[in-house]
Amino acid sequence: MGMTLMDGEMLQLVNINPSTIVFTLINTLIILLLYTFFLHKPVMKILEQRKEQIGNEMKAAEDAQKEAEAIKAEYTSKLKESQEEAAQIVSAAVKRAGERENQIIAEAQQEAADLKKKAEESIELEKKKAINEIKDQISDIVIMASEKVCEKEISKSDNEALINKFIAEVGNK
Repeated sequence: MGMTLMDGEMLQLVNINPSTIVFTLINTLIILLLYTFFLHKPVMKILEQRKEQIGNEMKAAEDAQKEAEAIKAEYTSKLKESQEEAAQIVSAAVKRAGERENQIIAEAQQEAADLKKKAEESIELEKKKAINEIKDQISDIVIMASEKVCEKEISKSDNEALINKFIAEVGNK
């Protein structure tokens, strides 16, 4: 029942030495301080910077998306305005074409009316000329007839009355 050598060595290994505990605690504390100072703080700082960078990129992406939506809305608005403007231009052109068509028709009608009036005036003038020529010819015929009748002894007053009656009748026709 005695302790053997091996048991003695085991006791030394299991033996709790306060200086070793203090030294181990100091080493652990130094390692913890070194870890905190050299590793933990820089890693946390890098993580915080990365978090801030990601936040900025997210904000920039949101801003870009809002700007893109605003540009799209502006583009859509301008497209609609240009379509309305194009429709107005086409409508105005159609209206001008209709007005020009009406103007051309009115000018053609006026020209036709002028030509008709000139033709009527020309016809009337020619009619008067023909009537005057006929009157002249009739006068000549009447004078010749009068001369022949005069040879048969009709009085001059009867002759003039016949001529005037004949001219009046021909002038009324």
